[in-house]
Amino acid sequence: MERLRIDKWLWAARFYKTRSLASDEIDKGRVQVNGVAVKPAREVKAGDTVQLRSGAILRSVVVQGVSDKRGPAPVAALLFQETADSIASRAAAAEQRRLAPEPALSLTQGRPTKRDRRDTEKARSGQVHEWDQRWSASIDT
Repeated sequence: MERLRIDKWLWAARFYKTRSLASDEIDKGRVQVNGVAVKPAREVKAGDTVQLRSGAILRSVVVQGVSDKRGPAPVAALLFQETADSIASRAAAAEQRRLAPEPALSLTQGRPTKRDRRDTEKARSGQVHEWDQRWSASIDT
């Protein structure tokens, strides 16, 4: 086998979990072969350069072999070789994310609820609600 559809190759090389996900990403224009946007039926062969973007990460790999079967990860890693520029840019992006993380990721729950807002206002004002004054679980009152 010398040539294979790009969506099958991306699936076999374990860039995407399913072939349909690979096809969707190709349709969105996130995959290029030799610098040209392609369709899922485009065939790749050994020596082609594939650029793919997942999130903010841009990877550039050279096709080393083709396989229409999805095997274990060590076998899939033999199907491609990542370029030195791609490895360097991914390392720089990882370092940037480590040094300056996205501020929105530090939020755990998002916007406070109405109950949270009331509790915050009560704590700020030092008020004790009427219910808390009249009812007590202690025996002393």
